[in-house]
Amino acid sequence: MQQSRRISTLNGDGDDGWGLFIAAREMIAAGTPVTELTIGEHDVRTDPVILDAMHASARSGNTGYAMIPGIDALRDTVAARVQQRSGQKTTRDNVIITPGGQAALFMAHHATCDEGDRALFIDPYYATYPGTIRAVGAVPVPVKARSAHGFQPDPKEIAKAAPGAKSLLINSPNNPTGAVYGAETMNGIARVVQEHDLWLISDEVYDTQVWEGPHISPRTLPGMEERTLQIGSLSKSHAMTGSRCGWIVAPEDVTENLIQLATNTNYGVAGFVQAAGLFALELGEDFEARIAEPFRRRRGLVLDLVAQQQIVRAIPAQGAMYAMLDIRATGMTGEEFGFALLNKHHIAVMPGESFGQAAAGHIRVALTVDDDRLREAVATLLDFASKQVKAA
Repeated sequence: MQQSRRISTLNGDGDDGWGLFIAAREMIAAGTPVTELTIGEHDVRTDPVILDAMHASARSGNTGYAMIPGIDALRDTVAARVQQRSGQKTTRDNVIITPGGQAALFMAHHATCDEGDRALFIDPYYATYPGTIRAVGAVPVPVKARSAHGFQPDPKEIAKAAPGAKSLLINSPNNPTGAVYGAETMNGIARVVQEHDLWLISDEVYDTQVWEGPHISPRTLPGMEERTLQIGSLSKSHAMTGSRCGWIVAPEDVTENLIQLATNTNYGVAGFVQAAGLFALELGEDFEARIAEPFRRRRGLVLDLVAQQQIVRAIPAQGAMYAMLDIRATGMTGEEFGFALLNKHHIAVMPGESFGQAAAGHIRVALTVDDDRLREAVATLLDFASKQVKAA
């Protein structure tokens, strides 16, 4: 018997590009210490006060079926948070709670795309984007952003790919590049989306990690509320990656259909997780700023080190918990550089090629170890890059 083609072809014609990450984990399993600068996992885990709230909720008996759209109090709080930060009227009827941002991406594409529809997304991209689109039967179509332009998408390039497409997925602040899409970029995207009658899926899970400029949610732009699905999550803002608690903010009729999708797939998020999520959001913006602050500080540390040499170039890193570094001056691909760095110095980074061909010749450094360890690793990385140029 054959497996479903939709599942067996999620990665397209290649692998998922995470071979270096797997190699680093195998090295660790074999007993070799590795400095991991790979995935976006906080080095400080979920705050104990949030875990206490989760534990108390579970112990009180909140372990049965929860409301599938999400408990009203959590939906109300998400809606109030979105409205306060964007100025856009938002109610619980616009909100569905999801098992994290990844499930939200999957559900959003189910809501907007039919079998065979072309679904656009920006390259470089978070590694699951193409597979998520294939998983709903749509056809992933990358639109390249340019390193020379700080990986800001070019609305003209999106417009070229837009005829016949059904949706566009964007991510600002961006993983992997750290780009925060400015007003000119966002207004251009909104114009293209409306001219070509596209749905816009806006992945905003890094909205609390903005280091330069404002965060612009495209749902707030004229004519965009009725065609935007905004994705959020507690994973990055509250260091709750394993709790799997996110949301979609969408027009009310879309939310109604998403509730039907949830009923027939995941059947909602555990009640005690939602209770912890509600507690976490009620801790307020000061708590979110405390979770974000180490990445702001470490971003400055990396940029200062890069500024002291001429071989490696840093993409501006305006947001998120990563620094994208251009290592093309070494003459190596991101994969070649990453594997050589791992084998010689036991430092693991993500090759740019893991995130699409627009990031070829780059590496992504996750700012997810303590300052001293990060400083030592990046200094070693830069010295390694310099030696590659001298050896060429």
